[in-house]
Amino acid sequence: MVISHPDQAETFAAIAAALRRMGLLDLEEEARFTPLTGGVSSDIHLVETPSRRFCVKRALARLKVAAIWEAPTGRNAAEAAWLRQVGGWLPDGVPAILGEDSELGLFAMAYLPPERNPVWKAQLLAQQVDTAFAARVGADLGLIHAASAREAGLAERFAHEATFRAIRIEPYLSATARAHSDLAARIEAVAEHTLAARKVLMHGDISPKNILCSENGPVFLDAECACFGDPAFDLAFCLNHLLLKGARQGVPRRAYRDAFAALVRAYIARIDWEERAAFEARAAAMLPVLFLARVDGKSPVEYLLEESEKAAVRHFARPLIATPGIDLITIANAWTDT
Repeated sequence: MVISHPDQAETFAAIAAALRRMGLLDLEEEARFTPLTGGVSSDIHLVETPSRRFCVKRALARLKVAAIWEAPTGRNAAEAAWLRQVGGWLPDGVPAILGEDSELGLFAMAYLPPERNPVWKAQLLAQQVDTAFAARVGADLGLIHAASAREAGLAERFAHEATFRAIRIEPYLSATARAHSDLAARIEAVAEHTLAARKVLMHGDISPKNILCSENGPVFLDAECACFGDPAFDLAFCLNHLLLKGARQGVPRRAYRDAFAALVRAYIARIDWEERAAFEARAAAMLPVLFLARVDGKSPVEYLLEESEKAAVRHFARPLIATPGIDLITIANAWTDT
């Protein structure tokens, strides 16, 4: 066995043993473990053998951020279950699960080479804004939500509200409410409405960093927050990143607005599990809260470096939180025009 960090030899030996139990490594077969970057909540390694390459993902009890942020490691199993479930609806939309070890809290999945599957976040940060791809993200996310709303038993299988509270509600909404005490009641009300809306199988982290741009369309990764819950959170979480990319000084904000609008329209066309107006009201209330959370919550985005950029986010988000009721595309238009 060849590893990139010799001081972790014991950990990798345990992982190799698990891979042998899964049938992914032969008894005497050598494997190279190389860490992959991009996440704060798990350790992810590329495993290379003489005959194949695949990834192993293991959840961390404490996330790799500046603030203290802990979460149940059982979310690893929820992610594997989400990938399997969604693979039945969108075979090209998720990496294939190759094996799982619940005792160690890890699973193995197909490796998608970055040269053929670039991360959407990297493209957006480079101002490569593909409106058609954004629409495909919206359509595929809507397909997942619609299919899950029709399938019996998912609410029980994905009853992971505790993980969703720990990884999403607390660090994003509750932490932001503490930072903006005058808006705390409004933010906590948004949180409670989200927790009460148990309608579809959520991903919980629909962010451009978790979406690959493959030749067959979007590939969704990192479903650690998966639970049966509010689809409006998933949509708002993704749209928020299109607003945030436009918060940087000197970027073409209108291009991100166009991608935002395309994603919204493609997604809303898929809604058949509830009234569209009720859905959009929740999404429009959640969006400015998440916008503010990414500068004042536990996980601020790393690319807003200037205090003026952060101040602009606060100036735009706070009035929308205090007085909700605006629709999604109107929010994006207003942000573009500021």
